[in-house]
Amino acid sequence: MAADFTPPQTRYTESEGLSIAYQVFGSGAQDLVVVPGIVSHLEENWRDAGYVAVMRRLGQNFRVILFDKLGQGLSDRFEGVPSLERRMDDVRTVMQPVF
Repeated sequence: MAADFTPPQTRYTESEGLSIAYQVFGSGAQDLVVVPGIVSHLEENWRDAGYVAVMRRLGQNFRVILFDKLGQGLSDRFEGVPSLERRMDDVRTVMQPVF
């Protein structure tokens, strides 16, 4: 991680009784929601210099919203396989505290 960069604070919001971890940073006029791939961990991702470089650039042009999907990283565990609708509900939930 770059010495002059401090990762954003991890916050939590709730979706159907489960906690979803998210972070918000950046100074752009538009929001950019980054939906993680198969594996994510909000706080561990910041240990990767390449990740930090990309996120810093995105933060120059956007207000960036990152989150750990349910069952990953700092978010609550989830039984079964979530539907696409459930995943989209989680995205909307993460966006709510931001607006």
